[in-house]
Amino acid sequence: MTVAAFAALGAGIAMIAGIGAGIGQGYAAGKGVEAVGRQPEARGPITLTMLLGQAVAETTGIYALLIAFVLIGLVNGLI
Repeated sequence: MTVAAFAALGAGIAMIAGIGAGIGQGYAAGKGVEAVGRQPEARGPITLTMLLGQAVAETTGIYALLIAFVLIGLVNGLI
């Protein structure tokens, strides 16, 4: 196999990290809704904490997307 084939394979594998980010965000949203259901008066702080947690979880997916773009650029000769 050539370097381009391995780069394309690596780009596909890198996108698997998006699955982890999606699962993490779904879990955080579910727990946030559960917490608001138990304590509605704390909606603001709970929502803020949930959104910060989702932002941290999303960085993994964004980094994986960046790596995939770099590898695809390598395959297409753009880099």
